[in-house]
Amino acid sequence: MVINAMGFGIIVPVTPRLVMELAQASVAEATAIGGWLAFSFAAAQFIASPIVGNLSDRFGRRPVLLGSLGGFAIDFLLLALAPSLGWIFIARLVSGLFGATSGPAQAVIADIADPADRSRYFGLIGAAFGIGFVLGPVIGGLLGELDYRAPFYAAAALASGNFIYGWFNLPETLQPEHRRAFDWRRANPVGALGRLRTIPGILPIALVYLMWQVSSLVYPMTWNYYAIGRFGWSEGLIGVSLAGVGVVTATSQILLLPRAIARWGERTTAIIGVCGAVVVMTGLAAANQSWMAFSLLPLLAISSFVQPSLTAMMTRRATASTQGEVQGLASAVMAVGSLIAPLSFNPLLSWFTGPSAPVVFHGAAFALAALIALACLPILTLMRRADQIPPAVAG
Repeated sequence: MVINAMGFGIIVPVTPRLVMELAQASVAEATAIGGWLAFSFAAAQFIASPIVGNLSDRFGRRPVLLGSLGGFAIDFLLLALAPSLGWIFIARLVSGLFGATSGPAQAVIADIADPADRSRYFGLIGAAFGIGFVLGPVIGGLLGELDYRAPFYAAAALASGNFIYGWFNLPETLQPEHRRAFDWRRANPVGALGRLRTIPGILPIALVYLMWQVSSLVYPMTWNYYAIGRFGWSEGLIGVSLAGVGVVTATSQILLLPRAIARWGERTTAIIGVCGAVVVMTGLAAANQSWMAFSLLPLLAISSFVQPSLTAMMTRRATASTQGEVQGLASAVMAVGSLIAPLSFNPLLSWFTGPSAPVVFHGAAFALAALIALACLPILTLMRRADQIPPAVAG
């Protein structure tokens, strides 16, 4: 997951420049195009996520993860060689089809960890992503200062190396007796979402999961365009800012999250994280100086509590033979959020920074994200305490 996140992080600082170059577009226009690129990725992942989750319950976690890693290598190479904007869209579709690695990776954790320890290990996955995002954007920003396509070649090399590493080192964690037959009714995305009604206690968590996914995606959807348009940051400075986010996230999920879970439980920890996120998003919406944006980044330590807590709450409702399916459900819900976010944040930011806007407001997307995150709180607060088991982590 560290190497995977590095691959993603490397290309983040330079993707806007690639879009602006190939489309001959302004920052505002590139923001809208970036939204459609993200939508293409999310649409492919929406279809692929439940299939990948169910395949991992049938054939095991190892072959599914390795297939995804190989797909990433192809995707990054396509981006590196893209001669036109159309090729970038093709690469994003490929990435979405093969990009459902988080579900099988979390299913591995669910296979090997005791229920009481899962939130801590899910936090480690989040920390791995954070560490990758420390290294990736810095490398990508530095390479991007030399050639904006160089980071894509570096990402392709990392993904290929990750596949090779996984081939020799990744064990299979799903025992044969816990595997089940593949069922297309449970693997199609509509049918998978319909399964949310059949698993006791999972629907309200899934709803919060969806809203949190939408609100938190304001960062990958708009951060580059927001930073370039609002502050005039270079690729290198964007990389530094994302590295700062990675440091904060990794440190928080390794050191703070386990203590928060032990003291307050998963639900209360998620509530605290959402409150922290609302503060950060509201601050970024109002920020008009670079130092203001950087001063808010440490508070992301609190908002990093949410995803692992919600994931752990969902896995408690799964059996050994359905962990992959539940993680596929979680990935499908995330994919729905990924469909909504780019159609919400990017057009909003593009319009508020374009020539037809009545007032220029670079923080518009973050203001909307704060409102969506705020809507998570009543559901988490009113969620039945009995749903949280065992009592030691009831919150």
